[in-house]
Amino acid sequence: MYLRKISLVNYKNVTSKTFDFKKKINCFIGKNGVGKTNVLDAIYYLSFAKSYFNSVAVQNIRHGEEFFIIEGDYILAERNEKIVCSLKKGQKKVLKRNGKLYEKFSDHIGQIPLVIISPVDRDLIVEGSDTRRKFIDGVISQQDKNYLNNLLAYGKILKQRNALLKYFAANKIFDALNLKVYDQQLVEHGNIIHKKREAFLKQFCPIFLEKYQAISNNQEEVGLKYKSQLSSDSFEQLLAKSLEKDKILQFTSSGIHKDDLSFEIGEFPIKKFGSQGQQKSFLIALKLAQFEFIKQQINITPILLLDDIFDKLDENRVAQIIHLVNKDEFGQIFITDTHANRTKMVIEKSNEEYQIFNL
Repeated sequence: MYLRKISLVNYKNVTSKTFDFKKKINCFIGKNGVGKTNVLDAIYYLSFAKSYFNSVAVQNIRHGEEFFIIEGDYILAERNEKIVCSLKKGQKKVLKRNGKLYEKFSDHIGQIPLVIISPVDRDLIVEGSDTRRKFIDGVISQQDKNYLNNLLAYGKILKQRNALLKYFAANKIFDALNLKVYDQQLVEHGNIIHKKREAFLKQFCPIFLEKYQAISNNQEEVGLKYKSQLSSDSFEQLLAKSLEKDKILQFTSSGIHKDDLSFEIGEFPIKKFGSQGQQKSFLIALKLAQFEFIKQQINITPILLLDDIFDKLDENRVAQIIHLVNKDEFGQIFITDTHANRTKMVIEKSNEEYQIFNL
């Protein structure tokens, strides 16, 4: 699978532009602010029907314009596939595959597998648990439609339960029977999600550790641990124990929506004790493990987007990453960089066909 061509109209800072790509390596070189990352984000958009960098869809329309259009021509299993995503102000986003409209964007997730590595991934370390849950959910959802459906159902029921708790508080009433209906549905979907996350981490962690050791050249010990309230209590017990607290807070304080990942270096939090290079290596290893996991599960090689990943890494780590991505298990790769010489050095070592776009 590879992206043969992409066309952008009014996407972020791009007025109108078409790029024809090589099957293996495509590089965007230029100073900060010229739009290198915007092209990668457009490629991401075609896989997930959303931006990786800006969740407010209308803000991705070029300033002063009313709409954007992204068109991608893919070769998938020797078939031509066209994905088109467009948005007009005041209207719903439109996603089409070969001219056919998607009614639910979730039906598209996993059809064009893709992994992005970007400086904003640092949020996985410095931000709250919801960011790390989104990472877990994103990896599993790309290859497990049932998981995604349970996740969407759980989120909908959680909102309804929270709204009911607010209603109880506002009207100074309480209806245990009505609340129980939502509790049963939360437990049903939540238990499925928890088991899937446990199974995922059991398979994912060894892959991650292998990638990190390769990047660090076996110089550091790191850890990745799954933290869940359901590890010590059943979901039913958690909801019963937190009922009085939930009534006061007016939201659901226990459940799989509180799950988290613990990132460690030498048994200490990497957020506090890891250098910038170690943190970046940790994140790159996470994403390369994501790539490997998805590939193993669906037997399709994802597209890999590398956005400014060589910054803040010493030469040894850069060399190890180059060695990793040069292996045959990688397919089409897109790279952005501000240093033309560094990028040329990287891709010339690959002995693969490449193309450089100077923006």
